[in-house]
Amino acid sequence: MTALHWLTLAEAAQALRRRELSALEYTEALLARIEAVNPKLDAVITLLADRARLRAAALDDGPVRGPLHGVPFGLKDIIDVAGVPTTAHSAVLKDNIAAKDAGVTRRLEAAAGVLLAKLSTHEFAIGGPSFDLPWPPARNPWNIDCHPGGSSSGSGAGVAAGLFPLALGTDTGGSVRNPASCCGIVGMKATYGRVSRAGVVPLSWSMDHIGPMTRTVEDNALALEVLAGHDPDDPVSAHEPAPFYTAGLEQGVRGMKIGHARRWHEEDMTAAPEMRTALDEALRVLEGEGADIVEVDPGPLQDYSRVNRIILWAEAWSIHERWLKEKPAAYGQLGRERLMAGAYLSAGDYLRALRERGRCVRRLSEALSGVDALVCASSMEPACAIEDEPELRRTYSRQARLPFNVTGHPALAVPAGFSSAGMPLSFQIAARNFGEATIYRVARAYERVTGWTDRHPVL
Repeated sequence: MTALHWLTLAEAAQALRRRELSALEYTEALLARIEAVNPKLDAVITLLADRARLRAAALDDGPVRGPLHGVPFGLKDIIDVAGVPTTAHSAVLKDNIAAKDAGVTRRLEAAAGVLLAKLSTHEFAIGGPSFDLPWPPARNPWNIDCHPGGSSSGSGAGVAAGLFPLALGTDTGGSVRNPASCCGIVGMKATYGRVSRAGVVPLSWSMDHIGPMTRTVEDNALALEVLAGHDPDDPVSAHEPAPFYTAGLEQGVRGMKIGHARRWHEEDMTAAPEMRTALDEALRVLEGEGADIVEVDPGPLQDYSRVNRIILWAEAWSIHERWLKEKPAAYGQLGRERLMAGAYLSAGDYLRALRERGRCVRRLSEALSGVDALVCASSMEPACAIEDEPELRRTYSRQARLPFNVTGHPALAVPAGFSSAGMPLSFQIAARNFGEATIYRVARAYERVTGWTDRHPVL
């Protein structure tokens, strides 16, 4: 019998709707899992046990109220919950209490979810795994000596370890997809504007995204069905109607044309051999399921990386300038170092990056126009040791996630097996704007054959 903490979101939601499982019983099981496992992982910053128990008990006493009725979830601690601290994992905001719910919090609550905890992040979603902050960095459940990816590190580690079936992260340069890749779970950065960012501590206004992190593709699609939709509190929120992402999950890929951006991990960067092998095998699986695989050229990876870096630094500096001048010592070393980079950019640097961004958008849009979906690398190598600072610095930018933050196209990180050291491998699936349903269809076809999302770490 499946332990309650390894139930998928879909399995749990069905059992809760049928009253085969009570919300309070499920909540208590996950709180017990957190108590047993979190001391090894440090995924949780603020545990909301009493709040969760009251919410679960109230749901048990009434009718089924939504698609997530009684399903526990976690939130990266830059997402507001009224009356609860939002710290951004920084001493700068250690006493900050949110006045109102973020847009995504409202949607999860309206779907009758149960909030369990606020979760570790890199400081202000940029600082890296730091040991000079009020809370320790999260660790990878597949090997607690390893980095779980970031900046949504607690979300990735917590979902992979069975602390909750769903967590939200944010993604400005890959921060949902990096921990998803490192921790062997599924992470979606949907189309820019698809998910509300209202009530979330900003890092880069023009590249911030919010996304669901789950253990399976179906779970991710279910979560995005709850999260997607227009929010008038977010000025860039899209008006595009949100479909039922789970409707076409089992249609397979026969007859689909899937592009492969091989140059990103073979020419522009050289991925580790095990990661390259995993990506080649993923393409073979999709081809074996009936997809037509074609080479596409979205342009040099470095072009996208340069644009992302300049825009992110400039916009992050505009957000943090006052605090960095008034209380620089409140920041951790890594966070301060990365945020200060924006102080040395000119208006000309920013404007040139915006012009180059337009060219990147056109180039990637052209590459996507002739295919149903695009497959490419995510990380170029598995997670390294969390305390190996030189290796963290070397490997952190070795990835192919940045292009989709620059252009706003949707992209999903999918587990692709394990390295010889037992660490997760991964790749990405992307599509045209608002093509999340197509991405999920491709990802599910791959997942169904390989079964990688059925594997769990032993803790």
